[in-house]
Amino acid sequence: MHQIEQYPLWVGHAGDGRAIRQLLDQGIQAIVQLAVEEPPAQPPRELIFCRFPLLDGIGNDPVLINLAVDAVATLLRSKIPTLVCCGGGMSRSPAITAAALAQVDGAALNDCLERVAECYPADVLPGLWDEVCRAVAARDSSSGSK
Repeated sequence: MHQIEQYPLWVGHAGDGRAIRQLLDQGIQAIVQLAVEEPPAQPPRELIFCRFPLLDGIGNDPVLINLAVDAVATLLRSKIPTLVCCGGGMSRSPAITAAALAQVDGAALNDCLERVAECYPADVLPGLWDEVCRAVAARDSSSGSK
């Protein structure tokens, strides 16, 4: 689990999402779990918990992708210390985190993915990244955003 510099935001794997003592010690108040294959974490009642069952590759519903991005962006805007985690922590977590940062900062998606990869090892599958980029672009074009 690694913090994205300058943000109350951590990226990690499924085991990090179950390491409740470590999360509480870090001051993390929310967990966003992204792996369809992982059983839902069972955090204590004090923690916010969101689960978006994403595939690590192609075949994800664009609505589900945007819900995950919006949830992380909302937590980020609200300055709620958040862990974003998936199975291995290398693909879905960095991808959704990057898209949320792009939404909050108004920056380019690829630039945000590079920023995340500077703080945390990332190996985002190209098919997943393409789906994230297309989902965000479709949402933005339908809402008139940039």
